[in-house]
Amino acid sequence: MSEENIKQEQAAAPAEAPVADAAAPAAEGDSPAKKARPGKSIPAGIAFIRSTFNNTQVSIADARGGVIAWSSAGKAGFKGSRKCTAFAATMVAQDAARTAFAKGMHECEVRMQGAGAGRESAVRAIQAAGIKVTMITDTTPIPHNGCRPRKRRRV
Repeated sequence: MSEENIKQEQAAAPAEAPVADAAAPAAEGDSPAKKARPGKSIPAGIAFIRSTFNNTQVSIADARGGVIAWSSAGKAGFKGSRKCTAFAATMVAQDAARTAFAKGMHECEVRMQGAGAGRESAVRAIQAAGIKVTMITDTTPIPHNGCRPRKRRRV
């Protein structure tokens, strides 16, 4: 082949994209899942504690409702009947509170829902992590003679 043909083929072929180095840090804005910026501090928020007879879930949000940190007994490594214990609720609340404290949260309002064993222990764990609890509210839904309840269990 002549030199002209080789030059024409090289010009017609698309240029290869440079391969990104795996060890190089990604540019800002590459990850759409990352919402909170690392430098942004969230001083106050709301801690939602949902304590059922089978599990305890804690999510800590900013004042507008965007979740900053969350945890559950299953995520903390508890399985089966150990998920519904007060100790599991303590570990769950500590995990979520530590993450929120690292993002700059210093005070929060607590909203509890459900009738499980981990209600009070989760609030104590949030306080122990260094977050000041300003208000505790019970948001458990209570029917005012609405829907007909399920039939009673016969054990």
